[in-house]
Amino acid sequence: MLGSTHGTLTTHFRARVVACGEEPHAAVHSMTAVAAEGDLDVSGRPLHATVPDLDRFFRPESVAVIGASDTEGRPRTGITRQLVAWAERVGARLHPVHPTRESVFGRPCSPSVADLPEQVDLAVLLGGDPLPVIEELGQAKVKFAVAFASGFAETGEEGAAAQARLAAAVERSGLRLLGPNTNLNAFEAFRDDLDGPAIALITQSGHQGRPVYTLQELGVRLSHWAPTGNEADLETADFISYFSQRPEVGAIACYVEGLKDGRSFLLAADRAARAGVPVVAVKVGRTETGARTAASHTGKLTGADQVVDAAMRQFGVIRVDGLDELQDTAALLARARKPQADGVVVYSISGGTGAHFSDLATGAGLKLPTLSEEKQRELHEWIPGYLNVANPVDNGGHPVGDWRGRKIIDAILADPDVGVLICPITGPFPPMSDRLAQDLVDAAETTDKLVCVVWGSPVGTEDAYRTTLLGSSRVATFRTFGNCITAVKAYLDHHRFAASYRSPFDEAPRTPSPSFRKAQALMRPGHQLSEHAAKQLLRAYGIRVPREQLVTSAAAAVRAAGLVGFPVVMKASGARLAHKTELGLVKVGLTSASQVRDAYRELTDIARYEDIELDGVLVCQMIERGVEMMVGVTHDALFGPTVTVGLGGVLVEVLHDAAVRVPPFGEDQARAMLGELRGRALLEGVRGGPPVDVDALVEVVLRVQRMALELGDDLAELDVNPLMVLGRGQGAVALDALAVCR
Repeated sequence: MLGSTHGTLTTHFRARVVACGEEPHAAVHSMTAVAAEGDLDVSGRPLHATVPDLDRFFRPESVAVIGASDTEGRPRTGITRQLVAWAERVGARLHPVHPTRESVFGRPCSPSVADLPEQVDLAVLLGGDPLPVIEELGQAKVKFAVAFASGFAETGEEGAAAQARLAAAVERSGLRLLGPNTNLNAFEAFRDDLDGPAIALITQSGHQGRPVYTLQELGVRLSHWAPTGNEADLETADFISYFSQRPEVGAIACYVEGLKDGRSFLLAADRAARAGVPVVAVKVGRTETGARTAASHTGKLTGADQVVDAAMRQFGVIRVDGLDELQDTAALLARARKPQADGVVVYSISGGTGAHFSDLATGAGLKLPTLSEEKQRELHEWIPGYLNVANPVDNGGHPVGDWRGRKIIDAILADPDVGVLICPITGPFPPMSDRLAQDLVDAAETTDKLVCVVWGSPVGTEDAYRTTLLGSSRVATFRTFGNCITAVKAYLDHHRFAASYRSPFDEAPRTPSPSFRKAQALMRPGHQLSEHAAKQLLRAYGIRVPREQLVTSAAAAVRAAGLVGFPVVMKASGARLAHKTELGLVKVGLTSASQVRDAYRELTDIARYEDIELDGVLVCQMIERGVEMMVGVTHDALFGPTVTVGLGGVLVEVLHDAAVRVPPFGEDQARAMLGELRGRALLEGVRGGPPVDVDALVEVVLRVQRMALELGDDLAELDVNPLMVLGRGQGAVALDALAVCR
């Protein structure tokens, strides 16, 4: 684990408006900014995160403890004692409040909030229903409150209704509330003898933050802990926004069970990305069981996990699976200096160890460059010639016992293609491992490059580990291969992401396009559009569709086929008609007038037999050569409109090969979506086939995104499938489309 270092790292919108004559505390006292005109996107959603001014929460000048006690054996007494100690540490004046006590722990006790001797920054509510107290706190101009009480949204519908009433009361009062169903983690003691950038911790379940909190015992600094609980008011996003602006914070570690509001989370992640502060998160709910458990615990939506995953990647949030990964990855990202190169060298005293680690690292996507012939010749000055030094570097063991060990390490770190040196030490063998650990620590002090050690001993009491490695301010020490690889990949990925990050909110449309006005005229609230109408919607946004005509007679079908040009495709068209092929309502490859007449009669007969109401029959241009893709819009419960792209035709249902993004996003993310597809090789040409027009496909994705942003909730669903992507330079054509209006 990294010790201190001298390196640094470079919802719905709820605007609180000050009413005429209203005191500032009842409005924007907890915000550094309120969205102004021009800060909203085309659908009226905010484009910038509001940042709560939480300084007076974490460092209050005065604190009121409602329900304070000093009666031994009572739970409230232990809490009061901890709050007294915390107030002394942060330099706050503490005022106990209890209706029947004159003093608590020797401090004068006020009978009620109204009788407090001064205006307080923070009120801590130790028990009972917080709702009756909120109005009193608002009248007393209290800035922040903490509610420990449980029995709210985590308990079901009745509790959720109680929490909604609490949230409404908080909104009216003007104060900001942490909780309910939170705990004392915000008032923990943090070591003040540690240097370097710190980790700020956010957890919805307090106990899940303990592993990160205990990193202090390994020399890793923590600055804050926000236990958000049920998030009736203050939420994870608020603390991400605030922590990302704190100069002492090098990384933010989160344990998230459910997100209160997807948009707020993305805006907060965007603010952290702009500031270059990495956010590492465990987000539970990957499985149906996990999602159900998380919801029952915090009473919030968990969201479709694929959407959550994509949204986090878009904004650089590093998602890990375990608390051990959260520890190691957050510690590395908080404290390691910016990488000088992305090449990783594996250095070991065992060829087997080096090969094993290299396999795992390469499989995870780390770049292990082959060292130059010149560098290999240099290393062979100290390493026997029969050992491999191309990468991984195997020293055979013996050179690490003398002066040669340090020479080898320095030579590797001097290579300009090397940004990270990883030395897995699978077990302690003092004649070698102790000297090797010391050489690695000494070398790390002289370089800006990252030096990592995996100490594989399960004991962890060895002096080389406890004193030499953990005592270093520059070496990142891990206990497992997997955690080391996860953390190093996250470290390199984060800095690569940060170097090129451009906020998509800066480029999001502020005003509707001319296409929007055309599309509005085509929408039918509460109805599914026919294929013909859905294609008109696409055409309004500049998405190419085949030449086609909607006809209502066999004779008109023949005339239309002549205008469209043989061969043609004929399809039944109706507002409630989704899966035409399964019903036999599509005819392809028609090459003559007689075939067109027969097809028309057959399609209308099937529709009549199936009791399907048609608005006509489409006679369409037949397009055969290309790759079938699909592009669609759906609505996620947390994030709103989402855009999906994947393999089209029947493959979308068979392979489920699709990638998703949450608008707004730019061309780079649209191309990244294609890169995530398992079938992306089809776009590049297979079995001698030519590559297709990827640029045209990307353009369709971006135009569909514009539709999602502008039409918003009015467009419940859009499915363009298949979208035929033609050869390079020939464009893409939407052969079929389904649109559902809300």
